[in-house]
Amino acid sequence: MTAQTPIKNPSKDDLAIRVKTLTGEFSSNAVLFDATDRFAAEHFAALKSNRILSAGIPAELGGGGASYREVADLLRSFAGACSGTALALAMHMHPLALLVRRWRGDPAAVEATLRRIAGEELMLLSTGGNDWLNGSGTAKKVDGGYLFSARKRFVSGAEAGNLLMTMAICDTEVLHAAVPMTSEGITIEQTWRTLGMRASGSQDVRLENVFVPDASIALRRPAGVWHPFFHMVTLVAFPLIYSVYRGVAEKLRDETIRLAAKRRNDADTQLQIGAMETALAAAVAAHEQMLQMGDAAAPGEQISARIMTLKRAMTENLLAMGSLALDAAGGSAFYRDNGIERLFRDLQAARYHPFTQLPQQRLAGRLALGLTADGKAA
Repeated sequence: MTAQTPIKNPSKDDLAIRVKTLTGEFSSNAVLFDATDRFAAEHFAALKSNRILSAGIPAELGGGGASYREVADLLRSFAGACSGTALALAMHMHPLALLVRRWRGDPAAVEATLRRIAGEELMLLSTGGNDWLNGSGTAKKVDGGYLFSARKRFVSGAEAGNLLMTMAICDTEVLHAAVPMTSEGITIEQTWRTLGMRASGSQDVRLENVFVPDASIALRRPAGVWHPFFHMVTLVAFPLIYSVYRGVAEKLRDETIRLAAKRRNDADTQLQIGAMETALAAAVAAHEQMLQMGDAAAPGEQISARIMTLKRAMTENLLAMGSLALDAAGGSAFYRDNGIERLFRDLQAARYHPFTQLPQQRLAGRLALGLTADGKAA
């Protein structure tokens, strides 16, 4: 694969052209990466050289100036080409979006960080989905900092990443930090042999006594309870992450209709396609609400519960839509060469991001009953 190396950040029109060009290239590789359990390393080299990684950073800080919604649309586009690439990219884009949101309220706090990410086209890696409220791993206090030890799972894009956005527990306190992937004591374990999203390379990352300076601790919080940081994560991150699953579903819909078109006059096929379209429309409607809140709402318990509820509704409709697509496409869907089964498998990963079904229902129920997100009297 050859990739254009731009001299400067793309304009928004140029960005759209580059995304379209790259999606064409990525589509041709997606089947190979899926079949061989390979991380799409070449795709991330192309994303970096085309300055896609910094697209969501404001132009005045050296980025591409793409809006929150434009980043979501970019992820949808890449998802239709290579689901795993889009998922790993989303795990970079959402912590980046959190930094941008923070910059808009407190520029001095993160401006230098955003300028560095844009200047060096760094890739962020997230471990928050696996850690969530409880955190994982240990942090031992030493002179000048901490020693982090942990095994972090589901680190999408691990082999291409520069900064690991992670956490570890010191006594009852969870410490958050951005840890360079070149730090002594960090190794990547090739564990990602999965049902779907194979190109995402969501390997395990092991930290063995990795030194993290005091100055690198970005947040301290109690373990196991909601913190304002997680209300912001819920608000900003999940609409972007689920842009990927929407993009996968939209591609699955298009491929299903392509296969079913030869039976378009058949009444049963019409009903099956109509059911698929209905499920997809419900998922899209839920996602549009998520995007509107992610772009403009203020974080808080009620918004977090609403995002999680919409995410659950979206997930249920996406999974239903995937099953309906297999029925509508008929026996052709069972052949790997037609691409339907790969998209169906990739779509299944939507069920595993926090909160899954029972924690989501518990959160919604607590707030409806007048309790806090942690189950205490309001």
